[in-house]
Amino acid sequence: MTRVQNRRTPVRAGELDDCLRACAVHSGKVVGSLDRRRMELAEQLRKLLVVFSTDATGSAAPAPASGATALLKRAVKGAAVPAGGITNDLLDALLAVANKALECGYSDELDLALRISETVLAERRNSRAGWRLRARVLEAVGEELEAVRAYERYLELTTEDGFGVAARIAGLRRAAERERELLDLLREQCPGAAEFAAGPATDVWADGLALHAAGDWTAAEPRLVGALLALAADEAPVADRQELLSQYLDLRTGVHAPDPAALTEAVALYAEQRRLRMRGPVADPTVGGVRWIGLGEFRNLVAGKSICLIANSGRVGESGMGAEIDGYDLVVRFNSYKIDPRHTGSRTDIHATIHKHGFNWDKPVTTRLVFGGVTGDWKHSLRNRLVPGAQQYLGDESLRWPVRNIGRLGNDVWSGIPTTGFNMLWLLDFLDVSPKLDLIGFDFYESGAYRVPEAMKLAITSVHEYTSEKAWVMERAQSVTDMRISLR
Repeated sequence: MTRVQNRRTPVRAGELDDCLRACAVHSGKVVGSLDRRRMELAEQLRKLLVVFSTDATGSAAPAPASGATALLKRAVKGAAVPAGGITNDLLDALLAVANKALECGYSDELDLALRISETVLAERRNSRAGWRLRARVLEAVGEELEAVRAYERYLELTTEDGFGVAARIAGLRRAAERERELLDLLREQCPGAAEFAAGPATDVWADGLALHAAGDWTAAEPRLVGALLALAADEAPVADRQELLSQYLDLRTGVHAPDPAALTEAVALYAEQRRLRMRGPVADPTVGGVRWIGLGEFRNLVAGKSICLIANSGRVGESGMGAEIDGYDLVVRFNSYKIDPRHTGSRTDIHATIHKHGFNWDKPVTTRLVFGGVTGDWKHSLRNRLVPGAQQYLGDESLRWPVRNIGRLGNDVWSGIPTTGFNMLWLLDFLDVSPKLDLIGFDFYESGAYRVPEAMKLAITSVHEYTSEKAWVMERAQSVTDMRISLR
């Protein structure tokens, strides 16, 4: 069972060097791993070496793919932590390592991610990314109460809840309430459990399993329920409690129960608290009566309309093209777009966004297209992030991943993960029903990003093929100026 040692006590200031040594030690564990997630973690550790060496020496040190572990160990041992504390570049590199460690999900990696979060917060008490990271790790290891507090601190420090943290808090709180209701119900249904609720939970549970195996459910059930109550009283990690609750209900289902309705009530509460932990509460399952549209219906919405696609680039943020942009029939914006009417225009007709972030999902638009490569993850995000009344039309499964699902461009043809902008542009080009199709400010991040403040810290990810996307655009361009690329 995945577990991380309890580290609720914050680390002391000045332990940045210890954290870096821990990263060095951990890099030795993942070098040569065949696990894709650990390979990606090893790459982030290698990049951390480059950043730390630059901060420590003032010039970038070479960091070959091989031997990175030894280099990092020597760098940490021989160099002092930068006098000004943690730099922005070092902070970003540490957070990148922690996020990859969290994705791995193994106990060693979760422990490393938690240590990094504590170090970041010791250096920067008001780091939004640090608090969110800490909350995610605490949630992963089952420390939900502490996770909620960290999430709340994150919300106190931000004005844009682009990661759906408020919904996550609501889900965890409601789930905890349902779990308590379930335990209260089990206590009521099995009065003899109180005798065994003082624990120790492990021994009591083992005794209950032994009695069940011997065919004595009458004696087994009070011990099993008593062990569940003891775990809750001890605030055991959520994963432990959930695992044993599931086992108990499975065992109870296999027994000839005199009161099926009582079992049904218990299973319903169990299912509800599990659902809330997975996706949070859904206040309005109909999402404000939104109309789902497929490929054909979207085609009808854009047919015959002049369309401009506005990049989230620094160039747009100082373009002065606001009035001209608002003159198009349809204005398309992406992900974490930022509005400055003088430069970006004020209207958004179509919001195209990746499902992984929740930026601008609350902004009213006519049509919202949410892109995602994995059906389950895409549906999960829609349930949690869609804001009732914020859109009239919503793209359905047929519009979930245009380049791959409609264009059938597999990895052998298009190796990189297509960006939100490219998915949208490819779709409009494929439909070919717009007399005017212009890209405004698309320089493929050469001028930097122009986003809502909370999203400015997001890295420009390397999984996309920006060079290939640019080449695709330029091959089809009818005219090109400094600010506008016209495809029609």
